Amino acid sequence: MTDPSGPSADAPTDDGAADPGDRGDGDGAGGDDAEDVPRDVRKYERFKKMDGARYERVNDFLRDRTYITAREWAIARLCADFRTETGVEMTKIGENLPELVPFMTDTYTPQAVNQARYSFEEKVTKAGATFLYGAMSGFFTAEDLDEMMYEVTEVAKFLLEVEGVDLAVADELDAEDRISEVMREVRASSADLRGEEVRCPECGHVHEPAEE
Repeated sequence: MTDPSGPSADAPTDDGAADPGDRGDGDGAGGDDAEDVPRDVRKYERFKKMDGARYERVNDFLRDRTYITAREWAIARLCADFRTETGVEMTKIGENLPELVPFMTDTYTPQAVNQARYSFEEKVTKAGATFLYGAMSGFFTAEDLDEMMYEVTEVAKFLLEVEGVDLAVADELDAEDRISEVMREVRASSADLRGEEVRCPECGHVHEPAEE
């Protein structure tokens, strides 16, 4: 199978598709000689749970629930994991991409790796701005935000678990409580900025906006 998300250093698109001219040699890093694969690459097991997965299915799952593509997710994760004091090992990531991520079948140039990372960061920033505006605008009640945060947290936790992160139930509940508390504070502070009163959903007390 050929990775349909072919890399591009200059022309990112919404679906991750790009000019195949930036691909590697197509044979994958190391060929048939396992000794050519760096030791840290051979030991990398972040996407072990994805063995046998096809790119299309992973990409469809992500596009249904997030703004990112499968290649952007995988490469952003690799850039975080293969970071040294001098920067990200983009050449190593690109040359060994099929060894590192089961559903990626082509090698990438360093420029293509960098482009995918940039695209991931750009989408996260835009999604964050959209979400925060929604939370600060007063469009949603505190209960709405709680429900929304529960849904998005479930997706985020699933992706972390796929990456091999072991999430204890107690830690999950604690994280959810903290996120909920922060979002309530964001909503209350935003209402104060807009000069609106806020009614506590638990006790019914109305908090008047602070005066200058």
